[in-house]
Amino acid sequence: MSSLDMSEAIKMLANEKNISVDTLLHVLVDALATAYKRRPGAAAEVEVQVNPDTFEFTFIAFDLDDDGNWVNERDDTPKKEELGRIAAQTFRQVMSQRIREAERDRKFEEYANREGDIVTGIIQQADDRYTLLDLGRVESLLPKAEQVPFERPVPGDRVKAYIVEVRKTAKGPQIVVSRTHPGLIKRLFELEVPEIADGIVEIKGCAREPGHRTKIAVWSNDHNVDPVGACVGARGGRVRMVVNELRGEKIDIVPFSDDLADFVAKALSPARVTAVIISDDATQADVIVPDNQLSLAIGKEGQNARLAARLTGVRIDIRGETQPAEGIDDADYEEGEWAPNAETGELEWHAADGTILTQAQWNEAASAVESTDEANEAASAVQNDIEVDADQATPEAGDDNV
Repeated sequence: MSSLDMSEAIKMLANEKNISVDTLLHVLVDALATAYKRRPGAAAEVEVQVNPDTFEFTFIAFDLDDDGNWVNERDDTPKKEELGRIAAQTFRQVMSQRIREAERDRKFEEYANREGDIVTGIIQQADDRYTLLDLGRVESLLPKAEQVPFERPVPGDRVKAYIVEVRKTAKGPQIVVSRTHPGLIKRLFELEVPEIADGIVEIKGCAREPGHRTKIAVWSNDHNVDPVGACVGARGGRVRMVVNELRGEKIDIVPFSDDLADFVAKALSPARVTAVIISDDATQADVIVPDNQLSLAIGKEGQNARLAARLTGVRIDIRGETQPAEGIDDADYEEGEWAPNAETGELEWHAADGTILTQAQWNEAASAVESTDEANEAASAVQNDIEVDADQATPEAGDDNV
């Protein structure tokens, strides 16, 4: 084979395997060195050099001395017919193996820096453990824990997923993707909203319960651009595309605010908020809403309040305007939440330990606490009188006579 034919063959092979010519030449040199050592009478070590212009190979042989040093350098380039059948077979095996390794390394490098990126794949197969997505040249793994509850993968469907991890294995890169990660929401909005891709609008926070509801907080770096309007789009077109990709998951878009109280109030939308009281350490917010907005603020099974708390990073306690703020000690109040009864609509206190109190029982408990406080004050007064009497007693009486 002439040098021109060799050059074309290497270029065609590199193009077919989607690896660089330089990488393929390194593979070829390693394969030739391994094949050389299989021929009878081969030197202990060999260095194969290749001329990139003529594609002529030179074998520089070395011996090893007692200390393991390479000595006695010489040119030992064999003729093609001298390599022998075993050496040629070894060359083919090593060449194939090294090309596969080079392909695996290239695929790993291609996806290693894409953690946190979004990919589109076709569902290949699904079982109780994971779902395989075909990304084109590689496959990705969608574990059961990263799948949206009640979302049934259908082979052949095209879905978008978020890359959470790229692992290097002996069989090639293993790409782990997710459909539940909050980052998927951000990447989907980047695809649909040019203002986010350009950095004009930022997603400051995201709280998600996959398959049910998501809240995102957005901020605009340009006062002429409405961040919420940019994400919603004309007639809701932009957010609708994201909702469709998420199979109907509801999305609330709220404006971000540096004022924590204002941010908490907006995070509880669509409920209207009367007042927000932030604790001194800014870790808790006591929210007061109109009585007719209480169930909306809390949400189904507390979902709205829970997502708002995750989005803002503070604990949120919600009560109606006419609901007593005191009556049961603060520790008990902080360990639960008010929610309407599903049948009667009457407000009930759901404690963290599972106890449920009606409004009437709450008031009775409050009255009992007040009565206990009054009794304690009376007992304290009596004790003070006794101590005063003891101080006025004669020394000879002693403590036992008091």
